[in-house]
Amino acid sequence: MFCPKCGTANPEESNFCMKCGTRLRSGVTEEFNVAASELISKIGELIKEGNVTHIIIKNEQGKVLLELPATVFIVGAILAPWMAAIGAIAALATRCQVIVERSA
Repeated sequence: MFCPKCGTANPEESNFCMKCGTRLRSGVTEEFNVAASELISKIGELIKEGNVTHIIIKNEQGKVLLELPATVFIVGAILAPWMAAIGAIAALATRCQVIVERSA
């Protein structure tokens, strides 16, 4: 499967491009703008919903600060360092854009 954005060849079972991270398969994407103080609770809510496959957190300028793949949500022990990173982002930013990709 070739990436429509950068043209990189990816394995057929890939959901995202190995080079640029572009989504290769269809799914539902939602975007939220949240205050940094609400970021951790919003991410927690999304993970509890269970059908999230990918979360991207961007700052006010649109720069990607953190990407969370679905594998992070499966094991709680892996999630703890990621939540600490989200807390650090919340301390540095005032507003964040959260992009959520869900399984179809």
